[in-house]
Formats: sequence, C-alpha cells, structure tokens
Amino acid sequence: MDLKRFLKVQPQLAYENPMESHSFWSDALAWQGSITSRVLPKILFFGVYAGAISLVHRELQWGGIEISHIQYSAGFLALLLVLRTNAGYERWWEARKLWGGIVNQSRNLCLMGLTYGPEEPQWRELFVKSCAGFCHATRASLRGGGSDPSLERLFGPEQSARIQKSAHMPAFVAGALATLLHEARRTGGLDGYAFLNADRERALLIDHVGACERILKTPLPRVHSIKLRRFILLYMLGFPLAIASSSISTSMIVTMLIAYPLFAIDKIGQELENPFSQLRESHLPLDRICATIEGNLLGFLRDQAEVRSAAEVSVDK
Repeated sequence: MDLKRFLKVQPQLAYENPMESHSFWSDALAWQGSITSRVLPKILFFGVYAGAISLVHRELQWGGIEISHIQYSAGFLALLLVLRTNAGYERWWEARKLWGGIVNQSRNLCLMGLTYGPEEPQWRELFVKSCAGFCHATRASLRGGGSDPSLERLFGPEQSARIQKSAHMPAFVAGALATLLHEARRTGGLDGYAFLNADRERALLIDHVGACERILKTPLPRVHSIKLRRFILLYMLGFPLAIASSSISTSMIVTMLIAYPLFAIDKIGQELENPFSQLRESHLPLDRICATIEGNLLGFLRDQAEVRSAAEVSVDK
C-alpha cells in the first residue's frame, strides 16, 4: 500500500485544513466534536432536581435562601474553572509545539541524509522510510501501542512486528537511524561534520518524545479536580434553593442554563489534559501530522532522484 493510496483512503487527514475557520452558526450548533453529549445527563439531572425543589416550595411554602449567598461563591467557582482550563490548555499547546518540533527535526534529518549521505539508493530509501516511520512509532507509542498499518506499509510485516514488540517503539526506530548513520560514516559516505549534525537532529527527536511522555504520564494533581467538582456539586445543589420561588419550568430552565457552562468547562479541562488519546474530543490530529511528515519525506526522496536523473542526462549530452 503506497502513500497515494493511503491518502485516498484517508483524504480528510491529508487535505483538510484545520486552520480554516467555520462559521458562527456551524460552530454554535455543532454536535460532533463538542462535549455536550457527555455532560447532558448531569444537566438534565439538576434540571429535574430544580423542578422538584420548586414543587416542594410550592407545597410547603418555605422561605428558601437568598440568592446573594449563592452569588458570593460564583466568583470562586469561576476562578477554579479558569485555572483548571488554563492548566489543561497549556499541556495541549505544549504537546502541539513538541509535535511541531518532530515535524521540523524529521525534515532536517531527512534532508541531511539525502544531501550529505551515501549515493546508494537502498540506503537512501531505508533512511527516509526510517525518518518517516519515527513519527508513526511515536504516535502509536503515545496511544498505547498496538498494531499500526503505517509501520507495516513502510517497513514490511516482519520489521513492523519487531518495532511493535520492542520495549520503546520510537527508540527502536531512532536506533535504526543511528545504525544507518554509523554505517554511512564508517564507509565514508558521510563526513564527520555532517554525521554529528544529523545525529544531533536524531537525538532531538528522542527529546521531543520524552517531553510528550512527560505530559502523558504526569496528569494534573487529582486534588484540584476533586475540590473543583465538589464545589460545582455544592453550588448546583444550592442554586435551585435560591430560585425555588420561581415556577417549576423557570427553575428547571435556569438551573440547566447555569449547569451547562459549569459542567462543559470542567469537561473541557479534563479533555485537554491528555492531548494524545483518541477518546478525547480535542486530541491532537496526530494522524494528519504523521501523514504530512511521511508525504514530505517521501517527496524529498522522489525529488532528489529526479534531480539526479536530470543531472545524469545533462552530463551524457
């Protein structure tokens, strides 16, 4: 399965521009990609709870509580939600910058190998495929391992199986790159200065993977999540008591309108904590990023081959 067929199978990964802004109405009314479905049960629960409180108030005519007391705590709750969301977004944005580094280092390393490396076609093809395979191995590792058709497409079933069974998939591919560089240096196809620069780019790839694993394996302190959600629960239990004198329908609607942003923002903070998991609605588009890297690197190999063929034809003439 070649790259062109891969891009035809998954055209949205190759050609969809994530920077294109959608219209206001398409975003405001969107269901897919939002977290509304995940918080809707809690919103409905507190809407029913508010209706029950209003019904009890109508029957017993008890005084309830002043809404000003609930308003005092709203500021603290908003502050906690902002802190949680900012912490999650910082993790998401750092992960995106790290993957931007993987894109750049992969291109740099590939170009160094093609420009300064041996002229042997087999070495060049294997080196480029190893550079492209590094991002796929990293993506699979961050998502928990398992089979990856991209690795099998690049390396074949046997080598792909060895990569997937290794203790650390990105390190295995980086080790293969180091072996190729060492072989080129030993045979004289790569001078010492180019070797040092290429190996430095290879080491930076491992550094980026380590930083991504730090994000993955060190979640935000759970105590912050516990306190925030406990505060949300107490707030939502107390808010219907403050508007119990309203009609049942009004109490239900207002409570659900208050519950929606609270639970949604809390869920957004949780979604952003792990930017690599496909179970999260806002995960990084790693499939598209890896497809871009692979397409660029294989394009470099093809372009270099065309340039060399054109140069040979010119010399013959």
